[in-house]
Amino acid sequence: MRVAIAGGTGFIGSALTKALLERKDEVWIISRKSSENQPKRPGLNRLTWSELEASPSLLEGIDAIVNLTGESINQRWTSAAKQRVMDSRITAAARISKLVTSLKHKPPLVLNASGISAYGISADGIFDEESPTKVTDFLSEVVQKWEQAADLIPAKRLVKLRVGVVLDKKEGAFPLMAMPYRLFGGGKIGSGKQWLSWIHLADMIGLILFILDNDKIQGAVNGCSPDPVTNDDFGRAIGKAMGRPHWFPVPAFLMRTLFGEMSTLLLDGQRALPRKALENGFTFRYPTVDSAMNELVGRV
Repeated sequence: MRVAIAGGTGFIGSALTKALLERKDEVWIISRKSSENQPKRPGLNRLTWSELEASPSLLEGIDAIVNLTGESINQRWTSAAKQRVMDSRITAAARISKLVTSLKHKPPLVLNASGISAYGISADGIFDEESPTKVTDFLSEVVQKWEQAADLIPAKRLVKLRVGVVLDKKEGAFPLMAMPYRLFGGGKIGSGKQWLSWIHLADMIGLILFILDNDKIQGAVNGCSPDPVTNDDFGRAIGKAMGRPHWFPVPAFLMRTLFGEMSTLLLDGQRALPRKALENGFTFRYPTVDSAMNELVGRV
């Protein structure tokens, strides 16, 4: 399979590139800057957006485009930062739409990353791919406009992968989430009742590969485990796997003081289920929070 990845050098993109190359697929990484100094690897090709705008035919005959591009949300949400977060996603989707339009042979699949925030903030709702989306805050607004931009991509098969919190030992948010427990200071954040829809990085990559290989899957797909948990239960699972106490609560007002509007990432959430993945036969390596924690921080 010949796969182009926009955002292929990021957290998820790097792991996806590695997995594709390991199974002998060809990969084209699309980035803003030239990567002439990057080491050469068999099956790995690199293109810039400028090169593609000048010569879209460089991707003629590609089997799939995976769009993982987007400004990090893990920064203080100033007005300028929020605009960058929004613009980066809409611009990337628009570029891919223009690229696909220019190709004589359209790729069979475009997979555009999205977010679980599509369903808005909810304390008691349970959401699958058939649930209506809702704008309740900045992130849900970003996801709505992101998906609207993706809908304009003239792909034969379009998948909007609504990604949950992706857990990995070394990268992403999890090392910071686990740090208080390493220091014997872990506990619930705020009320602890807010839902966390998470997924282990290995399952995130496995799900993307599963979508690439299964042409019946299209539309919205929830990229999260079948075991969403509350913040309190998530912390208890970390403590249990580490052999550390879960006892030191962090008040919500402190999070709001430290992080401003971005504190919603820690204080709010939604309970999403991967119905479409399960119905199509995808098997999670880490289906429960305890199985994920044992791999991520367990003492075994």
